[in-house]
Amino acid sequence: MRALRHLYPDALAGRIVLLLAAAVLVANIIALVVLNFQQQRFDQQVSEDREIERIAALIPAMEAVNAEVRRVVARDASTRFARVRVEKKPLLTGTASDSRSRYIAQVLMDTLGRDDVSVAIIARPNPPEGQQRKARFKTEHVIAITMPLTPRNGRDEWLNVVTSGAARRPDGVDGRPFLTVLVLSLLSVLGVSIALARHLTKPFEELSQAAQAAGRGDRSARVPEGGAREMRKAARAFNAMQAEITQFDAERMRMLAAVGHDLRTPMTSLRIRAEMVEDDEQREAMIRTLDEMTVMADGLVSYAKDGQDAEQMAQLDLGAVLARICADRGATCHAEQPVQVMGRRVGLGRAIGNLVDNALRYGNTATVTLTKDKHHAIITVEDDGPGIPEDRQDAMFQPFTRGDHSRSLETGGTGLGLSIARTIIMAHGGDIALENRVEGGLRATVTLPWIRQA
Repeated sequence: MRALRHLYPDALAGRIVLLLAAAVLVANIIALVVLNFQQQRFDQQVSEDREIERIAALIPAMEAVNAEVRRVVARDASTRFARVRVEKKPLLTGTASDSRSRYIAQVLMDTLGRDDVSVAIIARPNPPEGQQRKARFKTEHVIAITMPLTPRNGRDEWLNVVTSGAARRPDGVDGRPFLTVLVLSLLSVLGVSIALARHLTKPFEELSQAAQAAGRGDRSARVPEGGAREMRKAARAFNAMQAEITQFDAERMRMLAAVGHDLRTPMTSLRIRAEMVEDDEQREAMIRTLDEMTVMADGLVSYAKDGQDAEQMAQLDLGAVLARICADRGATCHAEQPVQVMGRRVGLGRAIGNLVDNALRYGNTATVTLTKDKHHAIITVEDDGPGIPEDRQDAMFQPFTRGDHSRSLETGGTGLGLSIARTIIMAHGGDIALENRVEGGLRATVTLPWIRQA
């Protein structure tokens, strides 16, 4: 069963094609069986009608000659498939009750104009011992016919006929025309079904791609509202959902930007007043707290701006982007192989830059490496810092989450760097993950879809 499951197509288009091909195959097999059965019945009917005509033509000749000649005529009339005898006793005493026997008897009586014909379907008689090879009958049942002849020399005589009909076709229906028709019908149905399957499944593929893009944060993804009625309804629902989410995200980002911006004015006023405090210790503590609040407000504004897609997508040389980021920050870069991606230069620079900044902030060095697999460009940013406990690695992508639980300016920021980086990377169709290195330190891995060069 598992082997059969592997052969069963996983795609909807493949299942439609397989279903139609199987239906055509089964229909043709059924047609072949029915055709073979009908041909056998037709051959049987033709052979029976031929025998009836032969017997009907034989009776007048039998009635016109004497007893001796009757036996000679009967012997000459016998064939491989029919035994004709003139005998003193009747083989049958009446017509059997089955419809086939009654039909043959009625045709003979109508043809001969008499009502004393008896017909029955009987078991094939066994040949005399030692004559098995000369047996005339190849079927299990034969047709027996009995009718009285005009008495000669005062003796009653009966014509007894046992016949199996004419020889049937040994191989039944010729399979070659059937196979030709089957192949042609399968090819035509496969062609139509493939075109139909592609037409039916194309909207599903477009919806799937748009849903994946939406899951990555691309709020511009839309689905063409075409195709069947159900697909049009699904596309309209998806597009309406995207529009509502886009509006909600825009409102949320505007609110965050407004909050961050509005906090700057009172914090600036408080800083001026704090500068006027005479107590040096209190003044430094107040200024330090206000600086931390300023970093938080700037982080909110930056997070709101980076969550928007004002910059247009363009084809980028990812290696060159990484080299510039590392050169500006003094990090080590290994990005020799050319990799092209579709992205926003400023946005990607901000995302990768945040990862490099974190690596330099918590470790002494940062190493950026660019590789690629069959479908994705792979960027790794490694440091030699303390790392992050595994149970906290996923939570580090949430806004305002920090590894050291502090707000110190010495370690910098308010925990928005990784959240901003993930938002940007996912909007580019990629993903980001954290893991601790075996030799110590943290490794951030970014995957982005790359462009195949023609």
